[in-house]
Amino acid sequence: MQVINEVMPGDPNRVREMMAPGPAGPIFMVNLLKFKDRAEYKDGRPCDLSGRDAYMIYGRAVSKLLPKFGGGAFFAGDVTFLALGQVEELWDEIAIATYPNRKALFDMSTSPEWQEISVHRDAGLKGQLNIETVLQDGVLGRLQPLLEAITKG
Repeated sequence: MQVINEVMPGDPNRVREMMAPGPAGPIFMVNLLKFKDRAEYKDGRPCDLSGRDAYMIYGRAVSKLLPKFGGGAFFAGDVTFLALGQVEELWDEIAIATYPNRKALFDMSTSPEWQEISVHRDAGLKGQLNIETVLQDGVLGRLQPLLEAITKG
């Protein structure tokens, strides 16, 4: 299996697929994040931030934006060890966000608010994988109270 980290979709088909309705019900986006050593802003501004620090500016802002689109930050954690498998370079962090559906994710990521804060994401990320997941049958009922708490901010 080949793994290619990206900051933005490199395949136009992927963007078209993202605009398709997708699965019914909530989705959970698993983000495998790899940070740059030093943040690099496209506008060339001087910066002493690490890639992680720049991404955290984005992370705090997007956590506040998610509820406006019915979503929420579900989990974030540092990657500490790869127990099985092999990758050339281990990701730095895993973050999971939930959305009511794929359209909500698309709407958020094309909103003016997201465009404004995404400069910090782009400055900090070396690359990432975004993996859309859905809950298995029977799990939603047990998680419903937690999801409601997350999406209320």
